[in-house]
This record gives sequence, structure tokens and C-alpha cells, in this order.
Amino acid sequence: MTNPFRNIVEEVSSLTVGQVESVSPNEIRVLLELQAPQATALNTGIPSGFPRINNYLLIPNEVGAVVGLIVWVGVERSKYPQRPGMSKDFGLVDLPYPSRKLTLVPLGTLAAESSGDFANRFRLRRGVTVFPSVGDSVLLPTDEQLRAIVQAPNKEDQRLSIGVSPLAGNAVITVDPDKLFGRHLAVLGNTGSGKSCSVAGLIRWSLQESKRGDRKPNARFIVLDPNGEYSKSFSDLNVRVFRISPADGEKPLKVPAWMWNAHEWSAFCQAAPRVQRPLLQQALREVKESQRLAESLERTIARAFRTFYRSLVADRSDSSRYMEKPGKNDFGQKLQAFAESAHYYGELIQTGQKALLQTIASRIKAIADRRFKTFFDDKQKKEVEYYQAFNDRDVDEAISAVEEYLEGFGPSRPDLTVSEDAPIPFDAEELADHIEQLAMQQGNIQYLDTLILRIRMMIADGRLGPVVKKDASLTFEGWLETYIGDNLAQNGPVAVLDMSLIPSDVIHTIMAVIARVIFEATQRYKRINGSSLPTVLVLEEAHTFVRRGGEAEDHDVLSPAQMCRQTFERIAREGRKFGLGLVLSSQRPSELSPTVLAQCNTFLLHRIVNDQDQQLVSKLVPDNLGGLLKELPSLPSRRAILLGWACSIPTLVDIHELPIAQRPKSEDPDFWDVWTGEKERPIDWKKIADEWTKSQPQSGSHKASPPATRPSRGVL
Repeated sequence: MTNPFRNIVEEVSSLTVGQVESVSPNEIRVLLELQAPQATALNTGIPSGFPRINNYLLIPNEVGAVVGLIVWVGVERSKYPQRPGMSKDFGLVDLPYPSRKLTLVPLGTLAAESSGDFANRFRLRRGVTVFPSVGDSVLLPTDEQLRAIVQAPNKEDQRLSIGVSPLAGNAVITVDPDKLFGRHLAVLGNTGSGKSCSVAGLIRWSLQESKRGDRKPNARFIVLDPNGEYSKSFSDLNVRVFRISPADGEKPLKVPAWMWNAHEWSAFCQAAPRVQRPLLQQALREVKESQRLAESLERTIARAFRTFYRSLVADRSDSSRYMEKPGKNDFGQKLQAFAESAHYYGELIQTGQKALLQTIASRIKAIADRRFKTFFDDKQKKEVEYYQAFNDRDVDEAISAVEEYLEGFGPSRPDLTVSEDAPIPFDAEELADHIEQLAMQQGNIQYLDTLILRIRMMIADGRLGPVVKKDASLTFEGWLETYIGDNLAQNGPVAVLDMSLIPSDVIHTIMAVIARVIFEATQRYKRINGSSLPTVLVLEEAHTFVRRGGEAEDHDVLSPAQMCRQTFERIAREGRKFGLGLVLSSQRPSELSPTVLAQCNTFLLHRIVNDQDQQLVSKLVPDNLGGLLKELPSLPSRRAILLGWACSIPTLVDIHELPIAQRPKSEDPDFWDVWTGEKERPIDWKKIADEWTKSQPQSGSHKASPPATRPSRGVL
């Protein structure tokens, strides 16, 4: 069979620029001919620069032509070359002569194939099956061959145009959105390199190409925006914008605390594993259970008694809890606290349980009073109160009293069936009160003060309170529909969550909650429907929220940042199975979690100057293509290197330019124009201060749980 490339060489022999000088699996050395172009080649159909770093050359063979990428161009001293038709006397002159040489990296094989009515069309295949031999001719590719090298060969890969290739006659670069978003994308580059515009463009161009007539795209892009850059970028696409202080047409950001799971609560509260975390999980279960059952006052009392009963039984199994020497005995305080709560309940209830509650309260108080003592401390010059050690009889009497009430209440309620992770609405203030009550009953209040304080401070924060507090009008179904998108994405294909005003100590928790809920929603959708719901989660400033972990991390007490990283690592590992794609945008790739970065199959690399970041991204490509990334420090804005699953070979791309109105608000500040008065910047610090310090009024009334205050009597 005749090789089409042999015919091409015969017809366009003027395209020959050199011969192969040496061959290795990852490098081909080429000696350029004397007649090879010095700066511009005019014989390729269009004027093109040659030789240029990152340009392409062809080496024909029996299966097509090896495609080589120029990674080095230079001059070496060698013998004067002999040319056909010239005198052999030149061979007698043994003086050094400057020979131009270059180095190629083999990328793949360009094969000619017939397709329909078009003959001798070209298709690039990754890998080299037949390496060239020394002396083989090296050719400049024609315009058509250049397009075949950089453009996607399949129709599916031509769905989305993202830019043009400056090294291939401005051939249009297209990608398949399934490959781009389905296997995760990382957009990396220094600030000001066009990174945010590329992210906004990929979203916009995907939606434009997927529109069919009057039918809106059934797409779901959720942008987690910590800097507030994207709120105006999609204003013409029915975008849903959420922020703490919403403007006209925007919605208030709501990530209620009842959506948080126990893992997220523990990370936010920094709950220690031995005492704080179990009690926090118990409180979450009981508060959510009470909300699910619309708990009556009788059930509330019975729940409190059962909790106290379990605590007493646990104490009875370990006598050291109530027989410790004076000064370390908290059992008396527990009894006093429960007696006060039982007395309080007795005043509230209006049924036949009233007298029984008062009796139980008196019996428990009497047990505590028997061991209550005082003495005068000469050093402190005051009366000191304390509890003596209790005995087994005291504990048995307390257990008997509680059992008497539970028997009078009727059949016991079945064990709790609600998980602490279930998204059941409850008021976060009730959680803090209930934790305090449980701690007092178990005598652990001294270990829970900080945890309770963090919850109450979060609720009291004027900015954060409205975000996490319970909203009676917001159901879990409504949240999913509003934030992820309703049926057929009728409420818009893009949601931008502006996190710019969320306090830094809780933003990792808020980010993790949103990402986890979206991930679990796609999981459950596929399990119920049998097919995935394509959704794209975009994370800006990814190095802040998916930060590389240290070796000395304490895994017993996870910080919110560590918990946030773990959430996104799980999405990166498993999201593809459920139709959840991840887009990471970062200016510090060396600070990103290796787990997340390893799961990204496509990379769009803008200008990167930092040495550590360059070393990191150089590991993303095969060793023989590392030279391609040496251009990263000098890339102009909007120019990037596309590599990975979504493209056949690493390609230099000029990203399409967005109109000013569609760009994220991340432009450079106008220092000089402001300094010189070309642009005005009037200041009203009072307006800023008022907005900064304002406190949000709390909506609705809060029904506090029965107080579980410390008894007035102290412990020595």
C-alpha cells in the first residue's frame, strides 16, 4: 500500500528543513539544512515562524509521520557540511562551522485516513509505534496538518470552543465538556494571568453551546466564590446569587446549622474525642429526635429523666465517680442540678405528673444534701462548701427515684432512630442549651464551657447568625431546589455563592457543608433514579480550602480547615461516579492537596512564576514534555497551556476574550488614575462602619430549654 506521506513529501519537498541526527525514546536530535528558514517559513501555505520553541515538525515513516515538539534550538560547531553538486574539496577543510540544530520531543503519530468524501485527511494518535532512523527527513507541517495536530479528531471533542492555537495558524481549539468537567479540571496560574476569566468563560461557553432553540440548558454550575468576583459575570444567564447582605435581585445566603453533620459540628467546635464529642453527638440526636416527633412537654421531661438515668447507671458501674475524696467530687453537683431541673418541670406541667415530679425533685435533693458540708477556711477567710464522698446506697436511691418516675410515665419510648447527621431542622440555640443541660446532669460542665460558648458566639454574630440560624420558611427540600437547581434547571443554570463576608473562623465549615450536601444529593439522586445528575462544583481560591496537610496533624481533633480538605478530597475521588465534576482554581498549586490534584485529569495552566509551583506542575506531564512548561513564567494574560484528558496533546491556547461586562471582578486596581485624579474614589467611612458593625435582629422568638444552672453550693 502506498504511504500517503511519501506522496506528500514528493509533492512538497521544499518543506524539508533537516535530517534526523540521533534518536532516543524521549528525544530526537535534528541537524537543520543550510537552506532551512532562519526566522519565517513562507512555504507552508501561510507565513509561520521557524524555528520556534514549542512548534511542531514531522518525520515521515511507513505508518504516517512522527509529530515532534521543538524544545531546544541552538548552534553547535561541526565540520563544514558537504552539499550535493559541490566540490569534494570542501571535505578537506577541517575548520569548525556553526551548524543549527534542534531537539524534538515525540508526541504521537499523524496518520492519513479517508473519511467520506474527503481523502487524505489526518488524525493524530498518541504514542509512537515506529521511531525514525538517523538521516530521515524532517518536514515543516502544512496548515492542514497543523490543524490536525492541535484540533480534536472526534466530533464529540469539538463541542466546546475555548480558544485558538497561536502555534498552529490560530486553529480553533475545542474540547468535550464530558471530559473537561466529568473528570475534574484544575485552572492554575498567578493572579492577573486570566485564570478567573477562563473559569467564567468555560461556564458561559458551555451553556451557550448546549442551548437548543428556545430550550434552556439543563445544566448546574455551583460557584463557591470567597472573593465575590462572579456575582455580575452571569447576569444575563438567569444566575442565582447568594450573599450575606444581598442586593436587589440577590438572595440571602443560608447554610443553617441543622444541615451540619456531627463531623462538621465537631470540627467547628474543636470537640475533644473523649468527653465533648460523644456528648455533642448525643445532644444532636436528641434535639433532632425531638423535632421529628414534635415533642410534647411530657416527652421532653421523660427524655431528660432517661438521660439522667443512663448517667446514674454509668456512675454505679464505676464507684470512683461518686466515692472520690472531697474536693474532686462532682456527683453532688449533678444531683443538685437535676433536682433543680425536675422542680422546674414540676412547675411547668399541668397534668397528674406534677406532684410526682415535685416528690422526685425533693428525694434527689435530699440525697445530695446528706453529703453537703461546710467549713471555715482560715486562709481564704470565708465559709467553703463541698460534698463528701457518696456511697452505693446513695446512688441506688437516686436510681430508684428516677425509675419510679419513668414507670409512672408509662411505656418507655423506643430507642432513638434519628442519626446525628440527619438534616432535620432545629434551632442552634436549643442545641447549646441542651448540651449544657446534659453536661450538668453528667457532671461534665467544666469540660463543655468552651464548646457551648463557640455555638452561642456563632449565633450572636451579626453577619453569621442569619446564615446559620433556623428559618421557618426554609425546608431541606427547598434548600436543595434553590441552591442546586430545580427540575430542568428552570431557576437558572448557575448559582454563585458569595462567601466574601463570612468570618474566617467559620468559612471552612460553611464551604465543607455546602460541598458535602451537594455531593450527597448527587449520590442519592443516582441511587434512586439509576442515572447521574450532571453537576459542576467550582471552587475559587482552592489552595485556601483544599490545602496540603502537614505530617504532624492531630487527627483526634480535626480543625475546620482539615475537615474541609477531607470533604473535597472525597469529592475528587468519588464525585465522577455520581456526575459531580470539580473545577479548582488556584494561584498556588504547590499548596494544594496532592490527593485532589492527582484526581484532576485536565489542566489549564496560565502564567506561573513561583519555582515551587513550577516544579509541581512539571510533574503533571510526562518527563519528555517538561520543557513545554518552561514557557509558563512568560505567558501573557489569556494565554495558557491545555493538557490532560480533554486534549490529545499539550497545546498552547489563546483563550477567547470575554466582554468587560462578563468578566469576574478581579481586575488590577487603578492606582495611578486615582492618584492623578483621573478616577474619583469618594469615601464615606461612616457608611462602611455602620454596615460593618450592624447587628442583625433575630427573627422569631426563642423558647429556651429548662435552665441547667450550676447549684449554688461549690466544691472544695
